[in-house]
Amino acid sequence: MSTPAFNLDQLAQKLGEVFRQSPARDIEQNLKAGLSGWLAKLDLVTREEFDVQSELLSRTREKLTQLEARLKELEARHQPDKD
Repeated sequence: MSTPAFNLDQLAQKLGEVFRQSPARDIEQNLKAGLSGWLAKLDLVTREEFDVQSELLSRTREKLTQLEARLKELEARHQPDKD
């Protein structure tokens, strides 16, 4: 399920335009601070950070697969013959 792109700056700008035309500047500041705080609590990562971690995980899985194959090979060599 994909979500639409969300731009906090655009939202804040649009809300700012509405509030500048009214005496509610304090509400604008409080809303922006509250929204920023709420988003910070979500513990989000940037796309770049996500991509770096995905690549690291991919390489780790590849190395694990290689090590498992090597272990299987070594175990096979050290098994007593069943003849």
